[in-house]
Amino acid sequence: MISIEVVDWQVVQTSISQIREAVFIEEQNVPVELEWDGLDTHCTQLLALKGAVAVGTARMTVTGKIGRMAVLRPWRRQGVGGQLLSKLISVGRAAQLPCVTLDAQITAIPFYQHFGFKVVSQSFIDAGIEHRSMALLLE
Repeated sequence: MISIEVVDWQVVQTSISQIREAVFIEEQNVPVELEWDGLDTHCTQLLALKGAVAVGTARMTVTGKIGRMAVLRPWRRQGVGGQLLSKLISVGRAAQLPCVTLDAQITAIPFYQHFGFKVVSQSFIDAGIEHRSMALLLE
């Protein structure tokens, strides 16, 4: 059983950092300076836990931009990403945001479409990876 918790960046920074470094910096070769953008203290942070083990993370800005969704390789394709995304959508609804947005890697677009997100931009390159912006109306 995976639990998804809203967490305090200052308290769980090490766990979140380890997940994002493994997924983005090591696996996807995202430059370190792009990964650590200084926004984390101002975001709603989620941590996916299997017992006491951190297996995934995601964040959302106060304006509803979802990002830094990462699940450790052994836990992928088990619904962890979907649970993280669903929780962030719920957080956005609770904050009465009109919509939530994200920049999806091209290969992840079908995953986000499953949750109702629509592509709202042309392709662009971010950190050397092709992306498209997506949005979900929360009305």
